[in-house]
Amino acid sequence: MPEYISNNTMITLTVTAVLLFLLPVIAMLAWKKKMGKRVSWKPLFIGAIGFVVSARVLEVGVHMVCIVGDTPVSRFINGNTAAFVLYGIFMAGIFEECGRYIIIKYLMKKNKTAENMIMYGIGHGGIEVWTISLVSILSSLFMANMLNRLGAEKFMVATGVTEQTKASAVATMNQIASFGAGNAAIQVIERILCMVIHISLTLIVFYGIRESKKGYLPLAVLAHAALDLFPALNHRGVVPVWMVEMWLALCCVMLVLWCKKLYTKN
Repeated sequence: MPEYISNNTMITLTVTAVLLFLLPVIAMLAWKKKMGKRVSWKPLFIGAIGFVVSARVLEVGVHMVCIVGDTPVSRFINGNTAAFVLYGIFMAGIFEECGRYIIIKYLMKKNKTAENMIMYGIGHGGIEVWTISLVSILSSLFMANMLNRLGAEKFMVATGVTEQTKASAVATMNQIASFGAGNAAIQVIERILCMVIHISLTLIVFYGIRESKKGYLPLAVLAHAALDLFPALNHRGVVPVWMVEMWLALCCVMLVLWCKKLYTKN
């Protein structure tokens, strides 16, 4: 357990938190300014709600049974890398893309334009930034501040660290203590890529609905599953972080080119 988190680390964490907060704000304001009355604010909020319901409520509910809980299914998935990866990538793809499809097709009777779908994608991707990455950084800041204020021994007492959880707590705090500019850059760049990916996937699902092409939804699910492949492998320690970021960048470029082709064709 580190005795103290350096000022440089505290500053880096703070700057990262500010940047993560601003990413969706800048994206939504810039798009609204560019499009003016051609886009509505409503798709932004619908996209945010869509992510929370599909990914943070329904999908997490399934995870509680299949991953978190102690069941035969969870023991099999957690004990088998191939099963864990396949489960992870397809659950994310199925829940988020089917959620997108249902909301756009049945709940968005108005505002069904490509420009509004981009605003929807900003809402979907933006709330993901805030509820996952930003919350994680703020939690790290909170724990770092508590450690600096109390010291290592009192910190462990205050946070309820036991002998059984000490190793995990020490690893977490060491990870926070080593958070530097490189980590910050990876966090921010990854979130930018993911926001662009969410916008692209929203457009793909939208064009499938508008053109009555049923194959676009399964293609969106497969695309989502493919882009989650390397993050899932990294979670199991199979591939390093740099490969994850390169893979996300490649997927992002391919999806943007696909959406550009759809946009110009229509």
